[in-house]
Amino acid sequence: MRYADSRPYVIPGSLAELTGPTSGMVELPTHLDWSEQHVYDLNDPAQTRLMYERVLREAISQRDLALYLNAEVLRRLWGRLFLPVRVRLLWESAFPALVRAV
Repeated sequence: MRYADSRPYVIPGSLAELTGPTSGMVELPTHLDWSEQHVYDLNDPAQTRLMYERVLREAISQRDLALYLNAEVLRRLWGRLFLPVRVRLLWESAFPALVRAV
């Protein structure tokens, strides 16, 4: 079994809780991104997608999700995010609107 298939992933109670930034520079804390590139320009679509992928995979609390993700941006990006299968299934099961947005 792969680690991604068994690790716990966090999801919010509702998409409305995701009120993170939609533009500008965002610096992720080391528990979310320990790479050299931990600052993201949300005005750059490629950097935004990468940051969302990292937060969705690495969040350890609903607070992480609320601080760094935005519901509208997530809906717009959902179909283009590269995520572990289990993360995608958990989020789509909880929020069918993400599937419809694709």
